[in-house]
Amino acid sequence: MRKLALSFAVAGSLLVAACGGSDSSSDTTSPAGDAAQSAAECATGKTLEEGVLTIGTGDPAYSPWVLNDKPESKEGFEAAVAYAVATELGFEDASVKWVRTTFDEAIQPGTKNFDFNLQQYSITEERKQTVTFSDGYYTTNQAIVGLNDSPAKGAATLADIKKLKLGAQAGTTSLTYITDVIQPDTEPYVYDDNAGAKAALEAKQIDAAVFDLPTALYVSAVEIEGSAVLGQFPAQDGAVADEFGLVFDKDNALATCVNTALATLKDNGTLASITAQWLSTSTNIPVIK
Repeated sequence: MRKLALSFAVAGSLLVAACGGSDSSSDTTSPAGDAAQSAAECATGKTLEEGVLTIGTGDPAYSPWVLNDKPESKEGFEAAVAYAVATELGFEDASVKWVRTTFDEAIQPGTKNFDFNLQQYSITEERKQTVTFSDGYYTTNQAIVGLNDSPAKGAATLADIKKLKLGAQAGTTSLTYITDVIQPDTEPYVYDDNAGAKAALEAKQIDAAVFDLPTALYVSAVEIEGSAVLGQFPAQDGAVADEFGLVFDKDNALATCVNTALATLKDNGTLASITAQWLSTSTNIPVIK
């Protein structure tokens, strides 16, 4: 993957629709008696390892979420969010430990090797059956990327998109959007990760790939020469914009503390600032209806 100069992450940055997720998206609830308790006080004794916050991310982790696959650098949107949450929980940078998991591994039932994991996990009712989510920390639409000479170019409606050969990463809401909303004429192509989808697109094995909007913008601007974000899908036809949440082991008490931390980061503008720095979006991406 071609690496991106830091300037891209900040160039033309505009704040994407909802930095502050709705509390209703989370399956954790703060007890009334904890209202005045700080996130740091709440987190005491609730991590896997005393005095250490263990955070999971992808293997590898991709830009713009984690820059150069180095979350410890604090560079990239989710790396920066993770350290901001850690600070609110009372952990210094040196007390943050990173572990790697696959996308699917982190949301499967069973004991976790992390306190929380972030890999652009959309909060869904199905996933809530096996893991606990924090409140949302970012909201985005799905988007479609195609080569400049792709049959997808010029598609303006879902009817146009249905005719295409589409691809997406397995287990993602991008794939769910293809199967449940677009319902293409041809069975979608499914890949183990976004790298597989991007390789298929470059090789013209598919007409277009579906990603969340920030990833789509990054892929088209940096990773696949001669490609473009051809459109984005609004919250319609029974679909909602993706809201990302931190993933915890089921019923993990630390989730309540993280919700307190996220609320502070939203209220004091830190989360908005991180979003503006690392995620670039555009108001001229056409909406496909």
